[in-house]
Amino acid sequence: MKNRFFLLLVLSFSISFAQKEKPNSHKGHYNQSKFRQITDLLPTPNTYRTAAGAPGRDYFQNKANYDMHIELIDDAKQPKLKGYETITYFNNSPDNLEYLWVQLDQNKRAPNSYTDQIKDDGENMMLRPGKFISQYSNEGFKGGYHIDYVQTTGGTDLPYTINHTMMRIDLPTPLAPGKNFSFNIKWWYNINDFVADWGRSGYEHFKEDGNNLYIIAQFYPRMAVYDDVNGWQNLQFIQTGEFTLPFGDFKVDITAPADHILDGTGKLINRKGVLTKKQYERYLKALKTFDKPVMIVTADEAKKHEKSRSKNKKTWKFFAKNVRDFAFASSRKFMYDMMAVQLDSKKALAVSMYPKEAKKLWQKYSTRTVAHTLKSYSKRLFDYPYHKAISVNAFRQGMEYPMICWNYGRPGKDGKVSDRLRNGMIKVITHEVGHNWFPMVVNSDERQWMWMDEGLNTFTELLAEQEFEKELGFPLHSRGLPKQIVPFIKGDQSKMLPIMSNSDNMYNRSMTAYSKPAAGLYLLREVVMGHKLFDHAFKTYANRWKFKHPEPADFFRTMEDDSAVDLDWFWNAWFFTTEVNDMAIAKVEKFYVTDKPTQRIKRMARMYGMKVEDFPPYVSLVTEDSKDFTKDMKSKKSFIERSSSMKNFLAENFTKEEIRDIKTPKYFYRIVFEQKGEMPMPIVLKIMYKDGTTTQKIFPAKVWRYNNKKVSKMIPSNKEIVKVILDPENLTADIDQTNNEWPKQNEKTEFQKLKEKIKK
Repeated sequence: MKNRFFLLLVLSFSISFAQKEKPNSHKGHYNQSKFRQITDLLPTPNTYRTAAGAPGRDYFQNKANYDMHIELIDDAKQPKLKGYETITYFNNSPDNLEYLWVQLDQNKRAPNSYTDQIKDDGENMMLRPGKFISQYSNEGFKGGYHIDYVQTTGGTDLPYTINHTMMRIDLPTPLAPGKNFSFNIKWWYNINDFVADWGRSGYEHFKEDGNNLYIIAQFYPRMAVYDDVNGWQNLQFIQTGEFTLPFGDFKVDITAPADHILDGTGKLINRKGVLTKKQYERYLKALKTFDKPVMIVTADEAKKHEKSRSKNKKTWKFFAKNVRDFAFASSRKFMYDMMAVQLDSKKALAVSMYPKEAKKLWQKYSTRTVAHTLKSYSKRLFDYPYHKAISVNAFRQGMEYPMICWNYGRPGKDGKVSDRLRNGMIKVITHEVGHNWFPMVVNSDERQWMWMDEGLNTFTELLAEQEFEKELGFPLHSRGLPKQIVPFIKGDQSKMLPIMSNSDNMYNRSMTAYSKPAAGLYLLREVVMGHKLFDHAFKTYANRWKFKHPEPADFFRTMEDDSAVDLDWFWNAWFFTTEVNDMAIAKVEKFYVTDKPTQRIKRMARMYGMKVEDFPPYVSLVTEDSKDFTKDMKSKKSFIERSSSMKNFLAENFTKEEIRDIKTPKYFYRIVFEQKGEMPMPIVLKIMYKDGTTTQKIFPAKVWRYNNKKVSKMIPSNKEIVKVILDPENLTADIDQTNNEWPKQNEKTEFQKLKEKIKK
């Protein structure tokens, strides 16, 4: 009889629901759920990249080894860099390669470069003097590579074609799987003044002493990546989308003026020969000093170098194993300090190079910041794999390479250091050193997916800086928090692209590729997944793909595979769209409990031809303005204490010990939430009680799966609620928080009204 009754009940609800369907509800449509799986947006898993987000059994990556001889010509009128290299390219793919693609990034500065051709000059015609000269004057900067020859190691010329920043080398015979091919390139180019015409590489001239400070990168023709996803990644370099490079071993000899101090990627093999005896002894001391930097080249020595103009030369010899790139810095002006850093499984060196102009700020903070970054990132991801990390001071810079990076931060001529300057310098050093993990080791395709290095690194930087603040004793005000991106995401949609957009096409790369991905990961960690699940999955991704080439799907899949958290709804909304979150509290209703037959129960009884007293017992929740409300429902006693039917029910179904442990809430509140935007989000709720205490509740995003516009949650409580705030810290990037409180600021709670009555 009982089963039959409930069958009739379900049938009646089904009929009632069907009758309310709209006349055109029979029309079909695609899956419009915000929680649909995004298999159509991701590439199909295969034997190269698995459905779990890991490298597959057939995963491959090609390799490029370099043997280079470089000369830095410190000419007062026009500095130059000359180079000769032997590249040995290993084809580990299953494909025959008819040609090789080599990147010529310096051609970005060539006259009539592709970058200038595709640029929209717009209405803003403000140009730096150097840029004005290079762009409009016939006597402007003559940049770009001068290729002397491309030859086999036997001296035979190889046919090649240059297409702006890419050079195709046609092979005599296709390079078969498992084989390698060696060839030579000789080149030179004019080094640009990166202060006059901004660049990631070049020289900075100091008028006071007549010296140059060189930060040299993208200085050699270097191999493009060939992989299972794109074949050759040979998109042009127009400066925005950065670099996609294969791993390899580098043997690099750099000849520079004998009075220069120089360091770069890799182990300095002849350190003892290029430093003075005292400097080398200081270096040995630094290897064992963990508490503070040791000066290798002092301020007095740097000043002495500034005044010298040696006509002699010195060659610095480096070897780097399994890195994707090489860069170096050189100058007479450099001070040079180091300290040892103890990581979990090894030791590393934190290093800084800076001119006297930066001494006041850099001597205090730079190497210390490098050391903290190495420890924080290593703990969170994997131990720093290299033996050193160098921070180089350069005017208005922030750029990264394996083991070395350029960073800004100098006091003004008055010597003053503002908090903003100090904090900015610390943050940029943390960020650029952090790039050693993303993308120098976890080697993503920067030319295509800027967020995979900038976004992931900005997020990890944020956590490192939050830790560092305790040690420094002052806040750094780091970027990457969800609330910080609200002005951006609520802006002009016509000037906005999803995170999953090509790096070169973004309107606002700082927000789209840096801040928004970082904020999304912060949101995942704090609200959606929790620290434990997120941290383990994030670490798994980093370790799966260190020294490999991950794609976006590998990241998305690993985060889900490792955590058992379905995140398709999040990837879809946050990364593939520009949707926004705008949650609101529509209303809060207070309910009272009764076991007496309500109007609804009476109607249901009549529907089935039953007497009310024979209808199965129900506990109902009603509001004060309901016809079913009676004053005794406001009793201070709990519902169980004043309900004879409930007492009977408990006695029949529970033991005395079990009954004693049952605690019934005295208050019931229903909160109705609205989503005025398009993006589903977890509901983060702060509840404030009459006694002054507070609590927080988080309801998962899937609470919106059946209705992405409105959802209700019943909040039982033993204490009276006086205030409810939706996401008070704005961890979900809610674009409008004016509707996130109950009661609204201009509304008075019953408690406030009561207090006013008592005062009167």
